Amino acid sequence: MSLPLVFHDDYSPPLPPGHRFPMEKFRLLRDHLVDSGLTTDAALRRPMLCRHDVLNLAHDADYVARYCSGDMSPAELRRLGLPWSPALAQRTVRAVGGSLLTAELALQHGLACHLAGGTHHAHRDHASGFCIFNDLAVVALYLLESGRVGRVLIFDCDVHQGDGTARILDGVADAVTVSLHCEKNFPVRKATSDWDIPLAPGLGDAEYLRIVDDTLNYLLPLYQPDLVLYDAGVDVHRDDALGLLALSDAGLAARDSAVLEHCLGRDIPVAGLIGGGYDKDRARLARRHAQLHISAAQAWRQFGLE
Repeated sequence: MSLPLVFHDDYSPPLPPGHRFPMEKFRLLRDHLVDSGLTTDAALRRPMLCRHDVLNLAHDADYVARYCSGDMSPAELRRLGLPWSPALAQRTVRAVGGSLLTAELALQHGLACHLAGGTHHAHRDHASGFCIFNDLAVVALYLLESGRVGRVLIFDCDVHQGDGTARILDGVADAVTVSLHCEKNFPVRKATSDWDIPLAPGLGDAEYLRIVDDTLNYLLPLYQPDLVLYDAGVDVHRDDALGLLALSDAGLAARDSAVLEHCLGRDIPVAGLIGGGYDKDRARLARRHAQLHISAAQAWRQFGLE
């Protein structure tokens, strides 16, 4: 058996020409992984739509119903940064289902990766920063309430703070939120995660990787989670259009490998989600995101998960 990867053709609905959100990156990521021989299209796991009662674990039922029906005000859509369409609504619900499936596969096999996910700016009752429903919070609450896990640790390495995740899961003792983010980036008003690790603009590979190692060496033995949800945002890259950190391609690869080795070396399953990444060259961006899956395939072999 090969590394479980989750994807659906719904993931790249059309946006208006010139829109700055790189919606096509999900399709291009799939194409790159297939073309590189890491997987085949037939081997990819296709998720179901997430049920509304599961979405409602993390979100107000009225907000879920209004978004899915298109009953969103112009002000709400401006805050989101995406236009509404039936295809985007279906994609949104499907992608949360994809993160749920990824987590289930990780619990079953030790490691699984999504070709989407990490929508950490979505709040309980509103969208923000291109994020509509918060898959990290939904997955954590679903697994906890269903008794599948006793504790989840969310390790969010997107360049932006996971403010929506922190606020939704505030007070949920067994959902531990950890955010490594650039201190001078979006959102301006930060939330309070269980562990916030603000990073100075311009931080490069060596110091960033030291912080990752130190953080995981401390937190994993402390909490001993049953699952880590890893948001592997690539907007920490030095060439990212919306990031202010300075990681190289090699630094991204080292980060992903380190996170996986820290967790799998302690027999903690990992569900990898791609998080944010922005570049006008969408193919280059897709290759950047693919590093998570390349590192995961290497870890899959290294730890004998085949």
